[in-house]
Amino acid sequence: MTAYFSSVLALGKRPSAFVPIAMSVAALLMVLASIAVSGVVRETDEGAVAHLWQILMGGQLPLLAFFLIKWLPRAPKAALSMLALQILAALAAMAPVYILGL
Repeated sequence: MTAYFSSVLALGKRPSAFVPIAMSVAALLMVLASIAVSGVVRETDEGAVAHLWQILMGGQLPLLAFFLIKWLPRAPKAALSMLALQILAALAAMAPVYILGL
């Protein structure tokens, strides 16, 4: 069991594993900062925050594909665990947008 956790932690130090999580956290923080500054505002035209959020979320897809292609054959259990963390981070970034209807 300890070897499994150490392999997940070692894999988590790879850029292909932590960059998508960092991008999701950045997208979430941008949305929360925008809400904190101007409140929940539904604009007719999307603002810069919406465009940056879309770039950050969409930019994760090639990184996730690279991560899966490289690490799934080498370390399947650790790669699937890290993929689950990446998906949870992306869902956390999407939650305020969905819930508040932004």
